[in-house]
Amino acid sequence: MSRKFKPDPKASVLVVGDIMLDRYIYGETRRISPEAPVPVVRVQETEERPGGAANVALNIAAYETGCCLIGLTGEDVYSDRLMSDLGAYRIDCQFIRQADMPTITKERVISQHQQLLRLDYELAGVQRVPEVLFEVFENRLEHTNAVVLSDYAKGCLGEVERLIKIAKERDLFVMIDPKGINFGKYSGASLLTPNQHEFEAIVGPCPDESTLVEKAANLCTELKFEALLITRGEHGMSLVQSGREAVHLSTEAREVFDVTGAGDTVIATMAAAIVAGYPLADAMFYANKAAGLSVAKLGAVSVSTRELNQALGPGRNHKVVSEAELNGVIERARTEKKCIVFTNGCFDIIHAGHVSYLKQAAELGDLLIVAVNSDDSVTGLKGPDRPVNSLEDRMQVLAAIESVDYVIAFNEETPERLIQVLEPDILVKGEDYQESEIAGAEFVIGRGGKVHRIALEEGRSTSAIINAVKTSGKSG
Repeated sequence: MSRKFKPDPKASVLVVGDIMLDRYIYGETRRISPEAPVPVVRVQETEERPGGAANVALNIAAYETGCCLIGLTGEDVYSDRLMSDLGAYRIDCQFIRQADMPTITKERVISQHQQLLRLDYELAGVQRVPEVLFEVFENRLEHTNAVVLSDYAKGCLGEVERLIKIAKERDLFVMIDPKGINFGKYSGASLLTPNQHEFEAIVGPCPDESTLVEKAANLCTELKFEALLITRGEHGMSLVQSGREAVHLSTEAREVFDVTGAGDTVIATMAAAIVAGYPLADAMFYANKAAGLSVAKLGAVSVSTRELNQALGPGRNHKVVSEAELNGVIERARTEKKCIVFTNGCFDIIHAGHVSYLKQAAELGDLLIVAVNSDDSVTGLKGPDRPVNSLEDRMQVLAAIESVDYVIAFNEETPERLIQVLEPDILVKGEDYQESEIAGAEFVIGRGGKVHRIALEEGRSTSAIINAVKTSGKSG
């Protein structure tokens, strides 16, 4: 089930890359030119929009996330227009204006929702990246939470290795939308977002998912990437992270009008989600949904938080997570040196005793994870009349308790395997268990963690409530 996207308005993303202006000429076509076998377009409207790295910045700002944009432009009216348009969205524009180059402009002629022609105004490429760009970049890193490098092979990222090194020295997450057949220059980046064509140009054909995953994992190891997010058109997306199981999502697109800017939407959504604290798997989920909305529009158009959440529809509580999602949460929590507390149970009928128990557990650390027995697991432990409430209902109620940070289900009789995967710092159970009876206790203690037993409130238990109801029913 879907869950709403909540951006962090206090977070900021620094975007560096090839800044462009997209111009659209709209008109109707009813005849062929007598001068040549080409359609005649009667111009009815023209429109200008930020393109390239500027479109990435605009997409990030549309998610109510702070953004600074650095790139090269000409000293011309097009640069002025871009700065004005982007400034209206509170984007901090740090343009390095060059007298010897034009602002890159792409002009598209469109009729009846079809692109007929594109005209590009640009130099062959910037021969040397001015030193001032790196100075501005370093100055802005102090005020950013992540970096996006938007490469359109127009010259601004001619020394991309230097930018990656500077950002990584500050322990910043670096995302790159790559270009060309040399991914080696992006070595050390946190995340690359190539499409499948770009990816296969590097590693060779990938006839199936297993081949794609294997080659992506090898590339991550070779070039020291933390992850690759491969966009696969009608086949959706694949996220491959070092040392983790790959995640695949089917496409969200229902009707495709124009793929222009879809890659910008993907990396911008990933950036806004990551600086808001979402793990990569969640960020991919939102990016996939946003890309589906983007290609249903004409041209490079941003997707807003409201549009994304409307498309997501009514969803489950964001605290209810899968194992893959929780792994990402814990990884981030460990980098922030947070203490992870874990407890588990059936939680069939939530009562005041549960609430008190969970509050005490949460006070032992920074992050409380509650693992819940599946319906089959509860039946095996408690008998054929249990559970009274379904797994989904039990998880939703737990997620509504303030002291609980995340809720996850497990199918086994005990959470031993899950505990070994998550490696909590503190394992919590009730005092009705001896330490030797607590699943996962030996593992947690063995790696330096603690086991904490909490006193239960007398007379408050699910079984007691069920027995009371049965007794009341008989007496009535």
